[in-house]
Amino acid sequence: MTEAQAPRIHRPPIVVLGVQPNDPPFRLVEIAGELAGKAHSVLEVIEIARAVGLDDVDLDDPDVVRWVGGDKFTWTPFWPSRSGHSRHSRHSRHPPPPAPPERRG
Repeated sequence: MTEAQAPRIHRPPIVVLGVQPNDPPFRLVEIAGELAGKAHSVLEVIEIARAVGLDDVDLDDPDVVRWVGGDKFTWTPFWPSRSGHSRHSRHSRHPPPPAPPERRG
């Protein structure tokens, strides 16, 4: 097989990586293989693309954008945080230990 006959692997110019757990969550955006920015929404993906000269980006076209770890509607992490603590719970699930008895002496 010659080089001209070999299949070509196409890499879309924009790659939106999986959601990063943070407060708020975000997705890294690569354009032409280079890190271009951090997006918190679909609109920010468009803004990042415009900042590097890509106008009228069709986010639904797989030849233009590759969504990793979810589609354009995925903006929350799939897995809970690794710390084991819920960010939404302010109280411990276990009551505090009892106070030691007073010594009389």
